[in-house]
Amino acid sequence: MARRPAVKDGRGTAVVEEAGTPGVLGPTADPWEPAGREGRGGARGGGGGRWGGSGGRWWVWVGRAVLWAVIIVIVVNGVRAPFERFTAPSTGPSEAKPGKGALFPSSAAGAFALQFANVYLNYDQKTAPAREAQLRPFLPEGADARFGWNGVGALQVQSVQVAGVDARDANNATVIVLARNQDKWLRLAVPVYADKNGALVISGRPALLPPPTKAALPDSGVRDRDSALEGELTPVLGLFFQAYAGGDQAALSRFADGTTIPGLAGTVTFSQVRQVVAPRGDAGARTVTATVAWQVPGSNGAGNGGELEQAYDLDMVKKGGTWYVRDIHGTTEPSAS
Repeated sequence: MARRPAVKDGRGTAVVEEAGTPGVLGPTADPWEPAGREGRGGARGGGGGRWGGSGGRWWVWVGRAVLWAVIIVIVVNGVRAPFERFTAPSTGPSEAKPGKGALFPSSAAGAFALQFANVYLNYDQKTAPAREAQLRPFLPEGADARFGWNGVGALQVQSVQVAGVDARDANNATVIVLARNQDKWLRLAVPVYADKNGALVISGRPALLPPPTKAALPDSGVRDRDSALEGELTPVLGLFFQAYAGGDQAALSRFADGTTIPGLAGTVTFSQVRQVVAPRGDAGARTVTATVAWQVPGSNGAGNGGELEQAYDLDMVKKGGTWYVRDIHGTTEPSAS
């Protein structure tokens, strides 16, 4: 066997040729491994331009690329999610799912039941046929023309009004009607049906319910009153309410805190400020309650129509030692007097 050393490209790679098999690499040669493995630093610094990694290293680089892609996606989504949450338009109450009775035509049903109750609660055996004819537009086909009345006696109510509508679903509701019969109150539950086109009909016999109960006022009121301020404001408010009764803007402007306060334009005549209630508080601003007596003209315009005491809340401010009225409105303070 003849051996021939060969040096190629200065890399010191020996090619061994055996007799009869020229050009075959020796058993220790690796075509993917850079020559001079023990001298890797020198090999990389050499002029070889071919990458000498093994085939498995390609999969390492592919895996790293996939991993970095996943990390980037996670980071981007993590930053974007809270941003979208804070910038998304808020969902208000109007977007809430409507209730079962939200689609029922409550206003129309209330007016319909009011007209029905005016006929139903007024009857007289002398005019029974007229009542039956007036009831017919409200009742279902084939219903009893008297609609539960036995045709005897008489009933007359002085006033009828709607107190509320209890819608069960889009088609059915109970309208509560209040009616006054002399010194008694009647509360009537009227069932109303509405079809998809908005047509209405009384769907059943009405029912009398107990009259409204009277609420008890809470034990409230101003406990810590500023009596000195009440005495100071009583004459001032007397002049103010006198101007307020006549609606004189020139006179009212002397008491107003730069705002326009419309008066009553002579519909009443000022009589007296009966009481002023002022709570303790800020030295420069208070809300006080004043009870005022008005003389109300009679039916013929004369001044003998009697007096009415009414209560007002006044927002007061103090400027330069003088109290002015910033606003006047009806009071919400409970009072049994």
